[in-house]
Amino acid sequence: MIDFVAVFITFFAVIDPIGTLPVFIAVTDKYDAKTKRRVALLATIVAALVLLFFLFIGEYLLNSLHIPLPAFQISGGIVLFLFAMNMIFGQSKPEEEIKLLRKSHKETAIFPLAIPSIASPGAMLAAVLLTKNSVYTFLEQALTALVMLGVLLLAYILMLMSGLISRFIGNSGASVISRVMGLILSAIATTNILTGLTDYFKFMQV
Repeated sequence: MIDFVAVFITFFAVIDPIGTLPVFIAVTDKYDAKTKRRVALLATIVAALVLLFFLFIGEYLLNSLHIPLPAFQISGGIVLFLFAMNMIFGQSKPEEEIKLLRKSHKETAIFPLAIPSIASPGAMLAAVLLTKNSVYTFLEQALTALVMLGVLLLAYILMLMSGLISRFIGNSGASVISRVMGLILSAIATTNILTGLTDYFKFMQV
């Protein structure tokens, strides 16, 4: 059975619902309450579809390209680590993604909210790494998908509560939390790299 806490923490770190809040507030600043709700819903649905694709199809795609999963796990861990370093030392997620504003509320919902803010590259990689067919049964993969959807639901709820939350924590508070999540993500990424190296050498010996 999967470790629900570890899976939740992983997806919470890479999806970063709290770090998405300032982005959502900035890109929907000129919209009325009804349009803001539409943007939040559309962004969540698009992000869910993208991540579910990677969760269930990602490994098959790798196999069709003859890329061993341990190699992808190592590269994915490196990308996750760099992503975490950017969260910790680089521009915070809100500062970086607020630059990607779009006028149309539908365009805004898809980019930058759904991609890359919610369905981030790190989230796509995590979806593949947490559902390896050689390790997890279909039931366990389905449970992982439910946990991931739960994090996305949390992100949606937080976006609906954006007005209240922004007054409470402010952009600085969201930036601090995003950096803490980056530190946790860096440890997860290091574990993925070490596990990938171990699995790769076992794969080469077969």
